[in-house]
Amino acid sequence: MGSLLLRHIDTLVTCDDEDRVLRQVDLLAEDGFIRQIAPGLDVPADEVIDCTGMLCYPGLVNTHHHLYQCFSRNLPQVQNLELFDWLKALYDIWKNLDQEAVRLSSLTAMGEMMKHGCTTCFDHHYVFPRDAGDLIGVQLAAAGELGMRMVSSRGSMDLSVKDGGLPPDSVVQTIDEILADSARLIEAYHDPSPGSMRQIVLAPCSPFSVSGELLRQSALLARQYGVRLHTHLCETRDEERYTLDRYGLRPLAYMEKLGWTGRDVWFAHGIHFNDQELRLLAETGTGVAHCPASNMKLSSGVCRLPEMLELGVPVGLALDGSASNDGNSLLEELRTAYLLHRLHSSERAPSGYDLLRIATRGGAAVLGRTDIGSLEAGKCCDLFLVDSGRLELVGSCLDPKNLLATVGLRNAVDYTVVHGRVTVRQGRLTAVDERQLAAQANACCLAYLHKQ
Repeated sequence: MGSLLLRHIDTLVTCDDEDRVLRQVDLLAEDGFIRQIAPGLDVPADEVIDCTGMLCYPGLVNTHHHLYQCFSRNLPQVQNLELFDWLKALYDIWKNLDQEAVRLSSLTAMGEMMKHGCTTCFDHHYVFPRDAGDLIGVQLAAAGELGMRMVSSRGSMDLSVKDGGLPPDSVVQTIDEILADSARLIEAYHDPSPGSMRQIVLAPCSPFSVSGELLRQSALLARQYGVRLHTHLCETRDEERYTLDRYGLRPLAYMEKLGWTGRDVWFAHGIHFNDQELRLLAETGTGVAHCPASNMKLSSGVCRLPEMLELGVPVGLALDGSASNDGNSLLEELRTAYLLHRLHSSERAPSGYDLLRIATRGGAAVLGRTDIGSLEAGKCCDLFLVDSGRLELVGSCLDPKNLLATVGLRNAVDYTVVHGRVTVRQGRLTAVDERQLAAQANACCLAYLHKQ
């Protein structure tokens, strides 16, 4: 894989256990891992980058996304809808997904993420139209092309409208079909080794689109194979009413009954937990993917992030799908989270650096990874670099730990490095021609949106 030497880094924010900020250092990576961070590393390397004046941060970790939704963002017919009605409207589009739409939407969304410092993406894909092909395989191939570290889920739905769920019949499957394909994907693609570039998670969609039996069997299968579990939970009051009416239980109690708590489980959104439920999450080590922009757009509510952090609930930052966020920048999400919680919680709100740690170390922990999330010897060389001399950063670099949340960064980063490979150079993706990809993706998107 080769070696990479970053010379003369002005400021390196480690996000390590001691929260160190290092000045005027070099970083040496070999075979994807950081070997040394120190001043004056005069060693040969396959690639050397002069980082004079650069700020260096750990790569951001996105803990919940729907890459395919990049082809259904900013649609006028779903503006101002809340979650259940929004989903019903969009399923009529999503039921037409095929391999090419998934490939190009994945390249587009991950490319945008990578240009904004994201190095690891978890994607929750749960829409599998009949005869659509190996959508997860296509998605992982797109990640490999870009150089993104990818955690992909075998999502699922087995309750259609006729069963009391939301999706149409054409995108739901039987439990046997789902479990068989889940096992196939784990055996074909899951790599648990340190530095792994691709892993598989089992992720039934939500309590209102899957049966209790599918949730139970998915948990058993995941633990048999040693992979993690994920689903949407406590996103809206509608979901709360659904589980109370149908099962006589609040959403978390329902999931706990089915074996869905523990250090191998994390939930997307987690807005409407009560005090007792927050304590249960902390006691069991069950994680939450915080999606502030999506939660605001769909009027779902505000996650109780300050209380989660006080109790020690594992929390990562997440974009959610592009159709409920309309963007793919985790840097923008970081600043959105900071401002939202300052407004909502005042002095109890997490600091800008707290949120950076959530977006790096927190995300790594939620995904069960100890090899990413901070910059220190032995960890994967996942990072991004920003030129401190940019006009938009004038006067802001005295506090580099808080900068990304307080001042923010709207434009692309200068460099992104994933597992020691430069994937963004001078703000442009290195593996693809961006204009050519945009043209192909736009053509595919228009054809997909007009399918009947």
